Amino acid sequence: MIIRQTEYFVKDKLDDDTSGHDWWHIERVRRLGGYLAKQEGADLFIVEMAVLLHDIADEKMAGSEASGMQAVQQWLWQLPLSRAESEHIVSAISTVSYKGGHGSPPRTIEAMVVQDADRLDALGAIGIARAFMYAGNRGHLLYDPALAVRETMTKQEYRHGRSTAIHHFYEKLLKLKDLLNTESAKKLAEHRHQFLEQFLHQFYREWDEAME
Repeated sequence: MIIRQTEYFVKDKLDDDTSGHDWWHIERVRRLGGYLAKQEGADLFIVEMAVLLHDIADEKMAGSEASGMQAVQQWLWQLPLSRAESEHIVSAISTVSYKGGHGSPPRTIEAMVVQDADRLDALGAIGIARAFMYAGNRGHLLYDPALAVRETMTKQEYRHGRSTAIHHFYEKLLKLKDLLNTESAKKLAEHRHQFLEQFLHQFYREWDEAME
C-alpha cells in the first residue's frame, strides 16, 4: 500500500516531464535498483521508496535542494513508517544527485544501490537519449566545438553554466562508470559506457564530414 500510494504521488508530479526525469525514468531506475538490491543484499523496500522519490527531491525538478527534500519529508511523514525507515529513505535520496561531482558519498548499501541505479540510466542508449532531452529542455546547443569542456566547476557552474549536449558526456556521463559503488552496477555499466564512446566516435566522424 505504501509503495502504491507513493507511485501515484510521484506519477502525478513527474508524468509530463520533458527533461529526461519522467515517470518512465523512475520505473527504469526502480527495476535496476531492485536487481542491484538483490545482488548486493540491500533492503528492497528502502531502495524502492528512495528510487520512487529521488527526483521529487532533485533541485533540477524542485527548484532548490531544500524545497525538494522538504516535499519528500512531508510525503513520508503522513505514511505509516517508523522514524528510522523515513530517515533511511531520506538519507539514501540525499546522496543520489551528481551535482557536478560535488555530491556527498552514499553512507549505506541502500544509498549506494539507489545512486548506482540512477547513474546506470544515464549511460548507454537511454542515457544518450536523456542527455539530448535534457539539453533541449534547458536550451543548450547540440554542440559547439569552440566551447571548452569544463574540467572543474562548482555545483552552481555545473547547473547554470554554458554547456552543450555533447559536452555533457565529458562533464558527467563518461565519468560515471568509475564512480559506481557496487560490483553489480559496474558489470552492467561496461557495455553502456562503451556505447557512449562508440556514439561519440560516430558523432565526430559525421560532424567532420559535414564540416569539410
